[in-house]
Parts: sequence; structure tokens; C-alpha cells
Amino acid sequence: MSFTYDEVGATRRDGYCPPGFHPLHVRTRIGEGEAVFRRAAEAVRTWEMHKALGVGVQADAERAVEGGDVTITLAGVIKAPCRVVWTVDEPRRAGWAYGTLDGHPECGEESFVVDRTGDGTVWLTVSAFSRPARWYSRAGGAATRGLQNAYARRCGKVLRELCSE
Repeated sequence: MSFTYDEVGATRRDGYCPPGFHPLHVRTRIGEGEAVFRRAAEAVRTWEMHKALGVGVQADAERAVEGGDVTITLAGVIKAPCRVVWTVDEPRRAGWAYGTLDGHPECGEESFVVDRTGDGTVWLTVSAFSRPARWYSRAGGAATRGLQNAYARRCGKVLRELCSE
């Protein structure tokens, strides 16, 4: 399968959104300290956060790896095939991004990055750019974008809960 957009890897560029796409940027405070950072980073890299959201995850690797394919299934019906386009694994920053493949209801890219700031605060940032690719996502219009925003906010809430256990 091939990517459904041209600017593969563009979520690496903070705040960038290609023309014709809708931007998304949601930043959620997860907690504080090295242990919280390590736990959050692991939950993001191993699909644990996504699984805890209640979505189906079929991945060809146990961790997000560049070039790895993953299909997210919503409500057991909507399948969203993606490919990991980049990863980051640094002492204070960890995460990855995936891009949409043929058959995904949207067209674009989404990143999930955990970072630990200088004061020790741990954040999850979900950034994306997208546009509808299927009739039902086009028909949803602003509601579809609202669902994407709610999904990104829920990622932060779920990750915070995973890190407080």
C-alpha cells in the first residue's frame, strides 16, 4: 500500500500543516518526573496507549518502528491502515508518527510525542494534519474534525491514567 499524501514525515516540523489540510495540535500534561516520562514513553511506543483507548490495533511489530504497518480499527468497523513514518527516542523525548495508507478514512499524518521539560513536567503532544479521504469522513465535515480532536484529548487522559497506576 502507498501513502495517500505527499509530505510524508512533515509532522516532524512543529506547527507545519500542508496547504489543503486541517491542523491538529493537542498538548496534555501527564505528570512529573523521570519515572512518569519512562512509563509514558513506553506506553506510547508499544501501542499500550492506543489499546487502552479501546481501539483495535493490528501492528506488524510490538513497538512503533519506522516503516512498520499498523491498522487501527474503530468500533470494530472502520479500519484505518497506517505506516510509521518516523520515530524519536531521546533522553527527554520519545514517540512516533504514522501516515495514512490507501483505505484510511482520512488522508494525512499524526504524531504522538512524550516530552519532559526542563522543570520535569511530562507532556503528550498529539499533532496532525488531515483531510477527508472517504465519503463518510467528508460528509461528517466539522464533526469529523471534532472527533479527531476528542480522540487526541482522550489519548492524553488515558496516558495520564496509565502513568498514575
